Amino acid sequence: MDEFGRRKEQRLRPGADRSRAGGVDPAIRGLVDRLNRSERYCSTSSCSGRAILLAGSDQTEGHKQNRSWLFVTHQKCQKEDVLAGLQKAEDNAVFKFEPFVLHVQCRRMEDAQLLHSVAINSGFRNSGITVGKKGKIMMAVRSTHCLEVPLCHQGRVLVSDEYIDYLVQVANQKMEENQKRIERFYTGLQSALTTPVPPEQLDENVSTAASGYTRRRRQRAAKKERGNGELAAHSDGESDLSFLMGTT
Repeated sequence: MDEFGRRKEQRLRPGADRSRAGGVDPAIRGLVDRLNRSERYCSTSSCSGRAILLAGSDQTEGHKQNRSWLFVTHQKCQKEDVLAGLQKAEDNAVFKFEPFVLHVQCRRMEDAQLLHSVAINSGFRNSGITVGKKGKIMMAVRSTHCLEVPLCHQGRVLVSDEYIDYLVQVANQKMEENQKRIERFYTGLQSALTTPVPPEQLDENVSTAASGYTRRRRQRAAKKERGNGELAAHSDGESDLSFLMGTT
C-alpha cells in the first residue's frame, strides 16, 4: 500500500472522526461516500452548510477557543430559534451562514484538477488546490455566499426583531442556493468519475479560476484602500485559500 492509501485507511477508520458532529452531515453523506469509494480521493473534513449563532468574548479568528454555539442548524432556520439563542448570550454574539465546504486529499494532481473542475462548474468558485512540502495534495471545495452579522455586544442586542427576521430570510435563501450547488456538484462528480474531463479542459478551468481569484484579490485591496467601512449584513468575500502550490 502506498502513502496515500495508508493515510486514507487511517483517516476513514471507524472512530477516527473527531469533529464536533462526530460524522458526516446526513445531507452530504451520499456525496462523501461516493467520493471515498474512489481510489483517487479521501475526504478529510466537510460541512453541508449551516446557520449558526456564535457567542464569545472575542469574535476574531485567532480566538476560536473562546467561542460557544448558541444555536446551529444544517437546514433552514427560524427567527424564534435565533431569538432564543440570543437570550443565552452574555457577551458578544454573531449570526452566520456558512456554505458547504469539503476538503479532500487527492492521489495525483490530475485527480485534484478533475475535482476542481467539477467544483468550479457547480458554482464553488472559491475552490483551490494546495500541495504540501511532502507532496500531499489537498483540494478544497468552497464558495463565497457567506453571511456574518454581529447581533449582540456585551450582552446587549443591537438590532430589532424585524431585522433578525430579515437576516433569517437571507440565510434561508443562501441555504437553498447552497443545496442546489451541492446537487450540481454531486451530479458532476458522478459523471466525472465515469467519464473524466479531458486534460486540456482541466488546465483551462484551473487557469480561469486562478486568474479570477487574482482579479478579485486586487479589487478587494483597492476597495479597502478607499476605506469602505459600511456596517451591514453582507455576503463574505473570497477566503484566502488560493489555487497555488504551497504548504499545508
